[in-house]
Amino acid sequence: MKTNQFALFCLLTGFSIAGCNSKVSEKEKEAARQEGPDSVATLTDNLNLPAPFETKSVEHRPEEAGWPEGKMPTAPAGFTVTKFADKLESPRWSYIAPNGDIFVAESGTQKSADRITLLRDVNKDGKPEMREIFMEKLKRPLGMLVLNNYFYVANTDGLYRYPYKLGETRITGKGQKIVELPAGGYNNHWTRNLIANADGSKIYISVGSASNVADHGIEEEKRRANILEVNPDGTGERIYASGLRNPVGMDWAPGTNTLWTAVNERDKLGDELVPDYITSVKEGGFYGWPYAYFGPNEDPRRKGENPELVAKTIVPDVPVGSHTASLGLAFYDKTKFPAKYHHGAFVGQHGSWNRSTLAGYKVVFVPFKDGKPAGKPEDFLTGFVESEKKVYGRPAGVTVMDDGSLLVNDDSGGTIWRVAAR
Repeated sequence: MKTNQFALFCLLTGFSIAGCNSKVSEKEKEAARQEGPDSVATLTDNLNLPAPFETKSVEHRPEEAGWPEGKMPTAPAGFTVTKFADKLESPRWSYIAPNGDIFVAESGTQKSADRITLLRDVNKDGKPEMREIFMEKLKRPLGMLVLNNYFYVANTDGLYRYPYKLGETRITGKGQKIVELPAGGYNNHWTRNLIANADGSKIYISVGSASNVADHGIEEEKRRANILEVNPDGTGERIYASGLRNPVGMDWAPGTNTLWTAVNERDKLGDELVPDYITSVKEGGFYGWPYAYFGPNEDPRRKGENPELVAKTIVPDVPVGSHTASLGLAFYDKTKFPAKYHHGAFVGQHGSWNRSTLAGYKVVFVPFKDGKPAGKPEDFLTGFVESEKKVYGRPAGVTVMDDGSLLVNDDSGGTIWRVAAR
């Protein structure tokens, strides 16, 4: 029984995914394990979820201490980690232009620089020789995009575009606000990310929810917890996918036309609920928020409110740990890393606050084959945690460079790390 068959079976029999898991025998699970990554075993092992409130909801925020001199994250054997850029103010996200220029959104929750910095590696030695303020006086920028002679910026309150010629080192004009977006929000859901499709005819905008679980009513959530689709001039807006509590990272699976996103799930149901995930995004798909999670598992705080939406909730593809705050998502579409990493996904995990022991605070890797997940997440870049009370930094965006290296935005540590294969 494959994963989609298993989810359908659960729906038809009236069980939750977690409940359905208990109905599958160990013999069936072992047989399914032999079938490979699309089997029942992989799905049900990952979705053996506890009951809501099985453990207390805990607020646990470590000190963000910064990196001591000489200390840096750790990558697997065969890789080197270097400091690509430092002394940045919350460098949460990076974007690489077609000419190789690297744009960094310096944007934060409590305090925000509200600018975009340009880094340029002129001699291609893995270190930027040029560093310029490209734009400033923005409103919590995150997503960036170069398309059709425009530079697009996703501020928290809207999508803006500015006339732009490739290679320019500064933009000073006001630009044009082409899409109004709902600003603010509980739990730091102020980030708005951008990606275009292959032919540049559509732009996708990620917009997180205004609350944990529609705490202030569903009216406050209009056009939120969605991925929106618009034309390059901002017209033609529609909801591409919904029920995504806080989608941030977006990328296209190599060799496919399938959009993927990294999603932060809800809090205050216990240590192991609800897992964050990465998932393929189905056009018109509903992913549960706020009524259900990980398939038709009803959130007790929204019990009985919308059974039809609960029943149609799509099971996400890959759970990546509860409360890990998985933000970054980038598929490895180069060849410099060993073959096992080709076409797989890197996920930047900003780290937990609603868990008794820390989770996240690292970059994980999910192997893919033929455009589909081919194994469980594994640690890739670690060493951000000193103890349960102190961390050195917090990974956010992850970006694959033209030279095949990986940039990791450590916004808390004010640093961008470069991971390269030896």
